Amino acid sequence: MRLQGRTAVITGGTRGLGRTIAEGYLAEGASVLCAARNPYDIKELGDYAPGRVAYQETDVTDPASVARMMAAAVDRFGTLDVLVCNAGVSRNGMIAKLGLADWNDTVQTNLTGVFLCAQAALPVMAAQGGGRIITVSSCTASRVAVGAAAYSASKAAVEMFTRSAAAEFAPKNIRVNCLSPGYIDEGMGKEVRGNERIWETYRKRLLSGRLGDPAELAAAAVFLASDESAYVNGHILEVNGGLLWA
Repeated sequence: MRLQGRTAVITGGTRGLGRTIAEGYLAEGASVLCAARNPYDIKELGDYAPGRVAYQETDVTDPASVARMMAAAVDRFGTLDVLVCNAGVSRNGMIAKLGLADWNDTVQTNLTGVFLCAQAALPVMAAQGGGRIITVSSCTASRVAVGAAAYSASKAAVEMFTRSAAAEFAPKNIRVNCLSPGYIDEGMGKEVRGNERIWETYRKRLLSGRLGDPAELAAAAVFLASDESAYVNGHILEVNGGLLWA
C-alpha cells in the first residue's frame, strides 16, 4: 500500500491507460479522482474501491474546468498529492493534408492541457508542502512516425515542459517526471496489435517481442508517485520493452 492516504488526480482517467493507472493507484491505497470529458465505465472503479473513487467532468483545455477539477479533489479527499496529466488525443495525418483544426486540437489537449493542469496544481501542492506531477508522453516523442507529426510534436514538447517544470517547482518540494509508454496492450497499442500487417512491422522493433501489459505501465506510474522515486526529478521514464526504431 505504497500510496495509502494519498489523493491522485488522473486526467483522461476513465478509460485506456488513464484507467489502468487509476487501477494501479487504487490497489496501492490511494484515493483517485478520474477527470475526463466522459465517465465511460467509472462505476466499475467505484465498485472496486468504494469511497475512494470520484469522477469529475473536465476539459483540460479550459482553465475554469481545470480549476474545478482541482477543487473537487481537495473537497472530496482533502489533499492533492499526485497529478497525472494523461489526457490526450491523436489526430494523425500527413503534414501536407493535416487540417489546422486537427493540429490545434492535438496541441491544445496534449500540451496546453498539461500546462494548465500543472499550473493549477502548483499553488495547491505548494500550500500543503509538496506533491508529485507525472506527465505522459509517448515513444513517438523521440522516434519518427510518418503521419503522426501533430501527435509526436505535442508529446516531444511535453517532455521538455516536464524538465522545465521540474526545475521551477523543485523549491516547492514538487517533483515532476514524465512517463513515456511504448506499445501497451491497451488503447492505441491494442489497435496496432489488432492489425496483423502493422503489428508484424512493430513486433520486430521490440526487444521484448510483445506488447507491454497495462499492469507494467501502472507499476511505473506507482513508482513515480511513491516515496521510492524521492530522488527522481525531471526524468523521462520509458516503458517500452526496449523499442528500436528503423
